[in-house]
Parts: sequence; structure tokens; C-alpha cells
Amino acid sequence: MATGLPKRWQPASVWLLYIVGLLPAAWSFYLGASGNLGADPVKTFELLLGIWTLRFLIATLAVSPLRELAGWNLIRYRRALGLLTFYYALMHFSVYAILDQALVLNAIVADVLKRPFIMFGMGALLLLVPLAVTSNMASIRKLGKNWIRLHRLIYPIAALGALHFALSTKVLTLEQYIYIGLIVVLLLYRALRPVLRARKNDRKRMPVTQRTA
Repeated sequence: MATGLPKRWQPASVWLLYIVGLLPAAWSFYLGASGNLGADPVKTFELLLGIWTLRFLIATLAVSPLRELAGWNLIRYRRALGLLTFYYALMHFSVYAILDQALVLNAIVADVLKRPFIMFGMGALLLLVPLAVTSNMASIRKLGKNWIRLHRLIYPIAALGALHFALSTKVLTLEQYIYIGLIVVLLLYRALRPVLRARKNDRKRMPVTQRTA
């Protein structure tokens, strides 16, 4: 099933996704600047950016399953969703490094050693960098099949992101369980996809009488 948009409107819809996708960051920044993010606006702003990072990461991972299982062809939006994931992850880290740690390298290193979940988050961000840099047609043409291999890093990135989010608090909230659960399900689907495809192909090769038996 296609998205239903006329072809001439599809590029505009991608740009609209970028604009709408960045609105939560802009709105949260406005709330913080106007003193409406609570007693600890820096931590709240950092948390909101992290949550939106996970949301866009989940949306990126969901594009292929939705196409294969539900027939929803959203593939043209996957690059934008992936880049929004990177933008939010970068903003999340920037707030931590600049506003929380004042860009003091020793303080950041000490915090990483004290709280390993930060290391998982930084690892995910570093792995996102080459994906963001190569999210263009020139890189796809130049790298060929290696581009596909490189962009499979999204799966370890998702695992690191889930660990970062799960270990960031002593007690998991319902929201954390939902996001982590969705990431686990999507990673399991990716692992099982070759088996599911093989079964589907075997079923197609079966005689009609055996399929309906």
C-alpha cells in the first residue's frame, strides 16, 4: 500500500516531516527559556530530547516491518526519520555536555566512569555519525552494497539506546517499559526476518492444494 500522496507532493511531505519533527525540540527550548520546564530545566530539557531520540529511532526501525507486515510503504520517510534520530541524539548530548557539564572534559570523563549508562549513550551517538554523514544519494552510489552493511549499525545503536534509557533511572517507569519493549520487539523481528522470509517463499512454492489443506 502506498502513502496515497500524489508524487509531486511527496518531496514536500518529507520536508514537512523535518519541520514537524523538530517542533518538539523548539517548543521545549522555548519552555526552558521562559522558565516553564520545572525546577531543573536543564535535566528536563535533556530528558525530553532523549525521549524524542528514542521515538524517532523506533519509528525508523518500524518502517520495514510496517511495509512487510502491513503493506504501509513509508520507505521514503526512513532517511528523514533516521536523521531526526541523529539530530535529537546530538542535541541530547549537547545539552548534557554544555549546559550540564559546562564542557569540562574531566567532569564528563568522571561522570562516564561513575555512570556507565552514559557510555552506552555516547557509543550510540558515535555510531550514528557515519549513518548521518552517508544519508545521501552520493554515498549510496559510492558505497554500493557497503552502504547497506554500514546502515545495519542502526540495530546495535538501538540496543545501546535501550540500555542507556533503561539504566538512566533506578526504577523503570511505564513509559520506559513501553519504549524498551518496542525496541526489543523490533530487534527480534530483524533477527527473525530471514526465517520469516524463507517460510513465506516456501509457502509460495507450495502447490495450491497443499496451501489450502
